[in-house]
Amino acid sequence: MRLARLLPLMMSFALAVPSLSHAADQYVPLQQRMSPEEFKATGLDKLSPDELKNLDAWLSGHGKVVTKVVDEAGKPVFYPTSEKAAPVQGRVQGEFSGFSGHGEFTLDNGQVWKQADNTRIACLTSNNPKVEIKRSLFGNWMMSVDGCNDTTSVTRVR
Repeated sequence: MRLARLLPLMMSFALAVPSLSHAADQYVPLQQRMSPEEFKATGLDKLSPDELKNLDAWLSGHGKVVTKVVDEAGKPVFYPTSEKAAPVQGRVQGEFSGFSGHGEFTLDNGQVWKQADNTRIACLTSNNPKVEIKRSLFGNWMMSVDGCNDTTSVTRVR
């Protein structure tokens, strides 16, 4: 009965437990991963040895959970504003001749970015040009492509 009452807490805890690296693929029991203060603060000290053993067995048999951050509309948020995002470098797949005001650009790393403004910029046509996308001072993303003398604002699609 006590285990049933603690199930929501245990599930929340299980989702918050960081995944172990591939090098350390063995499961480490909760009591060894937490300080005594953390163990007590979560209420796990109230479990019997058998209940704790069962919880550890359950956690060791379930892989990590990946949680996506989404906005109010349910669209994925790739870089929460509190996170410092590094510039993205790669190559635009295929032919590039400039920014049309509504273009989508697939990079060689699989990311897809679309133009966030209506700016039209003609550039020399090139195949698979180098691209750099970096955050501006105002928090939006600016895309520059080799062969173009200007940048445009973009948002990540996937």
